[in-house]
Amino acid sequence: MLRDNINDLIVLAAVAEEKSFTRAAARLNVSQSALSHAVKALEQRLGLRLLTRTTRSVAPTLAGENLLATLTPCFDKIEASLKALNEAHDEPTGMVRIAATDYAIEELLWPKLAPVLKQYPAIHLEFVMDYGYTDLADAQCDAGVRYGEQVSDGMISMRVGADERMVCVGAPEYLDRAGVPETPHELAEHECINLRLSTHGALYAWEFENANGNEIRVKVRGQACFNTIRPVMLAATDGLGLALVPEQLAAPYLASGALKLCLEDYCPYFPGFHLYYPMRLRPSSAFQAVLEALHETA
Repeated sequence: MLRDNINDLIVLAAVAEEKSFTRAAARLNVSQSALSHAVKALEQRLGLRLLTRTTRSVAPTLAGENLLATLTPCFDKIEASLKALNEAHDEPTGMVRIAATDYAIEELLWPKLAPVLKQYPAIHLEFVMDYGYTDLADAQCDAGVRYGEQVSDGMISMRVGADERMVCVGAPEYLDRAGVPETPHELAEHECINLRLSTHGALYAWEFENANGNEIRVKVRGQACFNTIRPVMLAATDGLGLALVPEQLAAPYLASGALKLCLEDYCPYFPGFHLYYPMRLRPSSAFQAVLEALHETA
């Protein structure tokens, strides 16, 4: 039955999308009467009316909408697969936009993706710096990067970085002056450098974990506040207070003695960076090259 109906189903989808037999006929390069005949024949075989026709437009009936809701994703997947097979013979090309923090871009994404740009001159990458849970559709991004593997429905998550932890650090100058905190709750008595999240404008709550695995969240205060992590590091090394930063970012400062660890026993490891993107995303050859580069070196 599918073989008998497939061409008519393609016609139905085209007419519904264009909302016009005339435009659909031009798109499919066939006559308008042929399209009208195909839809009528399909309706007769199914015993259902699929389109409502007026002098100005064409719209699906309820039965037509239900059928198209099933057909459209299937056609999209077939088209994407055929496109990918066709592009496999050619050099990857296209634009990929990724939302991520500056730290993720500098420390993870750029080192892995710079070689992709050198290998494939027709690929273009755009990074959108964001510290919130970006809505990819609103931001017109193909993918995002954030800590952890939990994503909303309709998204695919892929690990692209090792497990990591946030560590509490301070300059020797500050610790000599204010003392070293022994528990997270003592942070209330310290100057701390805040990070403001871009999504809802709230200050980032510092997260720790005790020996029993219970989460401890602390809201801190201080003179300095930023919305990206690099200036937080700068303020910490200048002795303005304590900071909670990615351990990898702090490593050179810890090695040189410019910063010292605090509350290390309360700083647990957690799932590292993951790339997330819509399940229904049609993967272009450029996006496929990005996925392969990030997956191979994760």
